[in-house]
This record gives sequence, C-alpha cells and structure tokens, in this order.
Amino acid sequence: MRHLKIINIQTWDEYLDLINSEHFRNGAFRGQLDTNWQLWPTITRELMNRKVKPKYWTEQEHRAIWIFQRKAIHFLDKVPDIGDTFRWMALMQHHGAPTRLLDFTWSPYVAAFFALESSTTDAAIWAINTPNIGTHCFVPKAQADTWVPSPEESLNRFGIKIDEVAIGEPFFKNHRLIAQSGTFACPFDITKPIDEILTEKEDTIAKFVLKGPKLRKQAMQELYRMNITHATLFPDLDGLSRSLRYELETHFRYDPTE
Repeated sequence: MRHLKIINIQTWDEYLDLINSEHFRNGAFRGQLDTNWQLWPTITRELMNRKVKPKYWTEQEHRAIWIFQRKAIHFLDKVPDIGDTFRWMALMQHHGAPTRLLDFTWSPYVAAFFALESSTTDAAIWAINTPNIGTHCFVPKAQADTWVPSPEESLNRFGIKIDEVAIGEPFFKNHRLIAQSGTFACPFDITKPIDEILTEKEDTIAKFVLKGPKLRKQAMQELYRMNITHATLFPDLDGLSRSLRYELETHFRYDPTE
C-alpha cells in the first residue's frame, strides 16, 4: 500500500504554517519546479536514457566512481580517502556527474527557492519525515581500503537495507552543502524512484504542491529579502551568474512585472 500525503498550497502563509508545524519541523526537503517529476537519482535517469541494461547498472555506477577517483586528483587540493565513497559521490554530484545521491536540504526556505525560482507551472516540494527513518553522518571508515567500496557496500556498513533510503551527508562538507544546508537521499535500490520506496512506509513522505503565479511572486520576494538567491546558495562565480535571472524581474524602485 502506498502512503503519500499530497498537500495543495495556495499562499506563502499556508506554506509557512505547514513547515512550522510539529510534523514537518525536523524534515528534509527538496524543491522541484514541476510537480509531476518523481524522485529519480541522476544515475538512474542517465542509465535509462542511455539504454543500459538494468543488470549492469550497479557495476557501471561503480566503474564511474573509480574512473572519477583516478582522474580527479589533478583538480583537487585535498584528495578524499579512497574508501570514503559518500564523499566521493558528493564531490561528483557537486561537479555535475550522475550519482545515486539526490539533493535535499534541511531548510524548507531553500527548498522553496529551488522549486519556484524557474517554475512556470505548479511546483512541488517533497518533505521526508526524517525522524521516522533516521539520519546519518557518513564518517569515513578507518580501515585501509585499497579499492573504492561500491555504494551498496558503503550503505551496508551503515546498516542500510535494500528496501531503504538513507538520509545524510558526508562528514566533510563542501561550500555548497554548507550554504544550502544540504543533505542527500541515497537509495540502496537505484531501479526505483525514491518516492516509491518511501511511500511503502506510512507517515514518511509528503508532497506539497505550490499552486499559481501569485504564490510564486510572494514567495520569491520574501526569499530575496532573506538573501536566499543563487549567489548565496552557490558561493562562486557560477552562482552569481545564475542569480541575475531573478534580478531581471525585481527592482527596489518599481515592479518590472506590473
């Protein structure tokens, strides 16, 4: 039986009341600009798009990790331990490589920004009841690994089973994870979207549907005043450049959309 709570939200105040309620106060959130999108990790989407046979998926994923490890050394000031698979995957994710990690945030405001900033239709925010499933800080193991553990082996080390999704982040965080109050959802099984896995357990996942341009306009104005922009969430030149998109629709002297 599937357990997915869908909540339609018409105003920014409704959203604030919801995220400050007891039920969602300690949740992890992900904003998506299209409410129809499921929670597929990028590695799964790439494997499907490239028509890779499912029986090879985990082997090809593992191969991509160690190829990245062997070649990334020339671009890194500090190289993670070879056995710190979660940190390697987070580094890959940071630079646009496909991984099984799906970006979430502990901040419902950051999630709202990512849902609404580029949305032209109803957007969505996924909320995971993390106290219901637990969270992890993936500390690197002390043993001397001579070969990068696969994601499944690494999840096993932390007691994650095939029908579960881990919520957490590497012990060492990069600038973007810190700026975005970021965390990850990491499924053991990459053949299913994360929302389908989590809906098997009652009271674990919900989807907020943010409806209409009026809500978006109010929310984006409030988030801008809170200094939640691409420039602050991506503290580099790329983030500054992305932030100029919203600057096109706002001005301190007049409303350029009116």
